[in-house]
Amino acid sequence: MIKDSFFENTEVAFKLKSDSELERAYFLFKMISNQPLVRIGTAATNFALKAHLPVEGLIRATVFDHFCGGVNEDDCISVIDKMYTAGVCSVLDYSVEGKAVENQFDSAKEKIIKLVHFCDEKEAMPIVVFKPTGLGRFYLFQKKGEGKPFTNEEAAEWSRIVERYHAICKLAKAKDVEVLIDGEESWMQEAADELAEDMMKVYNTGKPIVYNTLQTYRHDRLEYLKASHERAKQGGYTLGYKIVRGAYMEKERERALEKAYDSPICKDKITTDKNFNDCLQYIMESLSDISIFVGTHNEESTYLAMKIMDDLGIDKKDNRVWFGQLYGMSDHISFNLADQGYNVAKYLPFGPVKDVMPYLIRRAEENTSVAGQTGRELTLLKAERKRRKSK
Repeated sequence: MIKDSFFENTEVAFKLKSDSELERAYFLFKMISNQPLVRIGTAATNFALKAHLPVEGLIRATVFDHFCGGVNEDDCISVIDKMYTAGVCSVLDYSVEGKAVENQFDSAKEKIIKLVHFCDEKEAMPIVVFKPTGLGRFYLFQKKGEGKPFTNEEAAEWSRIVERYHAICKLAKAKDVEVLIDGEESWMQEAADELAEDMMKVYNTGKPIVYNTLQTYRHDRLEYLKASHERAKQGGYTLGYKIVRGAYMEKERERALEKAYDSPICKDKITTDKNFNDCLQYIMESLSDISIFVGTHNEESTYLAMKIMDDLGIDKKDNRVWFGQLYGMSDHISFNLADQGYNVAKYLPFGPVKDVMPYLIRRAEENTSVAGQTGRELTLLKAERKRRKSK
């Protein structure tokens, strides 16, 4: 029986945090809870970095070290090993964004290939991740999804994107390392979905290696999931899906308004929650064909996933079901799940401080905008501070 107080155990949630790390977390979420302060801080940080002011040390000691594992993969080893002592695995996420030239795409491919080898050597790292636009230009994904013909140069460029995907997925298959492909904006996602399915056809024979992402704040994702399931059954391969609520809502709505088309985003949070939970239920009931990475900071959806597993007799350690949260967030979910024997992995971003700033800014803005998220973190951090002081 799953108790409502399952995630209230702050001793388990924060057992890896020293007193000073606990205080830093409390300070950061206190700051993030102030929306005007986040806006001012974001603008000031961007200005300071562009002006080459000496602020990287301050960023590194505060927000960076809370939300990131380090500046390179070797830097992350101590964090990976420490989390694994509590049964929490790591998904190293090379969070450098905004690159758009061929040599940088090749460098990103080589970085991910290095991470696959890294995963092969460490039991604490069973999964790698990449963004489609980390391996090729956004414009090409968009153009292909819109059905517009490529020039000869663009066709050659697209072939190189496909080759990068194959290089990563082929090695991952050989090393038995699972690959999560992140979701992005809807106007490039159709081509990304198609390419992810092409990889599944080749590499998801026997067991899923390649996982695509369903951003369930899009109202069409359950329908897409069911259609992709039918294609997989006909094609004789399995599916892997990471399900999340999504990360580009404001941008999606603004573009739909600007270009006068119906927004792909669910009308409200209740509908989004239902869509996420419906996708979750559908996959859990189709586990012989589809494996799932439940990417959520939502306690109700996590409870639902646990209940479905219980009802269907799915073992907590079944490798077809993983739970995931971002490093630095929702430790009460991650560590309490792991403590009870579920498969849990934290997304662990890394990269040079300046290059990772877009990611960090999104994290700050997301925590400010998601109702209740920061308040929940603060309440739990307060409870743990109180518990430690009363010992």
